[in-house]
Amino acid sequence: MASRSERVAALLDRPPLRGLLRRLPTWHGVLVLNYHRVGDASAEPWDRTLWSATAERFDAQLRLLAREADVVGPADVPELVGRGRGRHVLLTFDDGYRDNREIAFPLLRAHGLTATFFLATGFLDAPHAAWWDEIAWMTRRATAAAVPAGEWLGEPVALPPGGGDADAAAARLVRVYKALPAERAEAWLAFLAEATGAGRCGPDDVAGTWMTWDHARELRDGGMTIGGHTVTHPLLARVPLERQAEEIDGCAARLRERLQEPMRWFSYPVGSRDAFSDQTRALLEQRGVELAFSFYGGYAGGRALDRLDVPRVHVGPAMDVPRLRATLSLPQLFARVDEKFSPG
Repeated sequence: MASRSERVAALLDRPPLRGLLRRLPTWHGVLVLNYHRVGDASAEPWDRTLWSATAERFDAQLRLLAREADVVGPADVPELVGRGRGRHVLLTFDDGYRDNREIAFPLLRAHGLTATFFLATGFLDAPHAAWWDEIAWMTRRATAAAVPAGEWLGEPVALPPGGGDADAAAARLVRVYKALPAERAEAWLAFLAEATGAGRCGPDDVAGTWMTWDHARELRDGGMTIGGHTVTHPLLARVPLERQAEEIDGCAARLRERLQEPMRWFSYPVGSRDAFSDQTRALLEQRGVELAFSFYGGYAGGRALDRLDVPRVHVGPAMDVPRLRATLSLPQLFARVDEKFSPG
């Protein structure tokens, strides 16, 4: 069933309201749209909530943005917030999935648009399954009927062999991971490997999932911007300060070594309000990071910018062209903070 905002967006897309929507006054600030993956998720073993759009829908979104928005880079954001009005949009991608290079990049170039790609460098250096993807992979390859209740769960989670839905099971198990102290995360994955009967995801299973450094260099040379997203994608607020510094410094070092790029831009893994802390912000400030992006909705409007908490809007299956047009025209309504959304 469509949400209320989806129904409103569909209504606004009907003539003559569509024309009225385009004539609405422009607004102060920058709307930052965040993607993870582009393509067809239907046969994938990974976390399907990470697919932001099919290639066809992404193409349609870019066509709309090229026609009705001013797509900018991160360096433009501080000046645009608090100055003038417009429909300024920044496009970002998190993690470093290969479909960003294979599908998104050619479409961006075809439309003459640019985007910023935040790389978790450990996935490029030593390709392996991200924790959210491995949890989804375990649910789809499960031989057990359910993950039992006990130390980790208050009640069992049904798996496909027991009639459970793989996506729903993965979503619930991912939520458990996100709530755990960092030191218990690996034990949770080991427990799931045994409880599901799937075992652990190996290197061969992730072949072709992540970009290479050559791909990242191609993006950079093709007019895209590269930013940092840590090394191993932990929830930074859940790890000790020393580990936070290692994740930030390690990512910055690899961007310098492999791309000769300073880490001017950063996005927080997961990006919810509780995924980073004042300590995290201080580390980034000390290292000269110019902008750090969160991911719980909202847009950088008004006349003041928090440079270390630049809000971003989730692009997912609900973001069809009517919804994007409505968000572009009325970010105050359609780019609202969503505390419940917690991406991978």
